[in-house]
Amino acid sequence: MGRVPAQKIPVAILGATGMVGQRFIELLQDHPWFELVGLAASDRHNGRRYDEVARWRFPNSEMPAAVAAMPVFPSRPEALPPVKIVFSALPNEVAGEIEQSFARAGAAVFSNAKSHRMAADVPLLIPEVNADHLAVIAQQRRERGWSGFIVTNANCASTPVVMAFKPLQEAFGLRKAFVTTLQSISGAGYPGLPSYDILDNAIPYIGGEEEKVESETLKMLGSWQEGQGFQNAPLVVSAHCNRVPTREGHLECASIELGHEVSPEEIIEAWESYRPESQTLGLPSAPEKVLLYRQEPDRPQTLRDRDAGNGMTVTLGRLRRCPLLSYKFVMLGHNTIRGAAGGSVLNAELCVSKGLI
Repeated sequence: MGRVPAQKIPVAILGATGMVGQRFIELLQDHPWFELVGLAASDRHNGRRYDEVARWRFPNSEMPAAVAAMPVFPSRPEALPPVKIVFSALPNEVAGEIEQSFARAGAAVFSNAKSHRMAADVPLLIPEVNADHLAVIAQQRRERGWSGFIVTNANCASTPVVMAFKPLQEAFGLRKAFVTTLQSISGAGYPGLPSYDILDNAIPYIGGEEEKVESETLKMLGSWQEGQGFQNAPLVVSAHCNRVPTREGHLECASIELGHEVSPEEIIEAWESYRPESQTLGLPSAPEKVLLYRQEPDRPQTLRDRDAGNGMTVTLGRLRRCPLLSYKFVMLGHNTIRGAAGGSVLNAELCVSKGLI
């Protein structure tokens, strides 16, 4: 077990009115470690009740009554109640400087935006994959001269890929990967895409997405050492990213070349037995199973499997030999939970457990 806070830690959400902001609200209700005390959005909402400025977007839950009555503040440190943790669901175009202002003010910022993901002193974190990258925070604080820090979580399409690849990299080595994604409309936020564009359609282009999968994967599967910085994993990744008319959940197909010959049974065992250190720390949002392999020939399926582990488990299936590389398989991750808000909450729990907050 890691450290457990003696009392709940006050937290705020930036970009609280959007889809990911609402996921944060949902996940932070009754959280054993965190207390939501601040909501922030654009300046035009300043002082208004949350239920006056936001429509709840999730069909299977209601806006929490306590949150409905909370005032919405501008996204500035001096405008919000004092907090130790800030969860950022800000749009990419405004996130960078706002998140830095909160870190300068002493907050631990957990960001979903791309602004800082590839920075040389910012961890791009998935606790089950690269918890050791948190060591860079000391350098970040020292060189930037702030008492807070910024931690980013991965792009929602990169997350299942890296989680599926990590046990194989450790056990067998990983040389090449070819990934094709079938990404849900919620990955584009709300309202996503016009219905006339996406209904009865699949769109073979998501701006910047393929580049994120190809670069973020290498950083997360790579290493960090004091004095040397981040070193990318010796891996080549090629990605095709497609938008499809599913509500939530990204289904992805991968072909991989391993470091040496192994059997299908060894690969499945590597997935099913994978238990990184983060699974031993008692983190409230950690799923019982990081990876779940389905034996059925037609699983995982987006509708049936995206909520595995409360949306925090990556589901795998259809492992078979690949005539071009070594093996091919299918994976599925919940994009707004594991790939966004839930991933950030888990990152914050890890930092608390490690004594960084």
